[in-house]
Amino acid sequence: MLLRKYMSLLGIGSAKIDLILEKDTYKAGNPVHGYFQVMGGTIEQQIRRIDCDLVMTDKAEGSETVIDTTTMLSTSRIHSEETNKIPFAFQLPASITVSNEDISYRFKTRLTFNEGVKSIDQDIIQIVG
Repeated sequence: MLLRKYMSLLGIGSAKIDLILEKDTYKAGNPVHGYFQVMGGTIEQQIRRIDCDLVMTDKAEGSETVIDTTTMLSTSRIHSEETNKIPFAFQLPASITVSNEDISYRFKTRLTFNEGVKSIDQDIIQIVG
């Protein structure tokens, strides 16, 4: 049991997060809906927070910009091998630039525990006119 705890602190066998979206194409100003799927690892872990950033990548400028962030603080525990679904809703800005060859968007999700390595997930979306 102690070995499994130390392994999860290093990220081996720790809980994972996956953002599941209803679709991957949106118009500016539209709501985005889905859920976070949290899958327990080899031991029970205390979840501290879930952060989800909407990130714009501009290949022409070689830059990444965080457009907005959603944060959920938590005191819940994820048990070994348990799977939980947490609702997700996000409002896209009305003034967001349409995706093109240089501009792309993704949701970057981080699951943070009281102890252990963060779990990170990335989901690409497309903004159409």
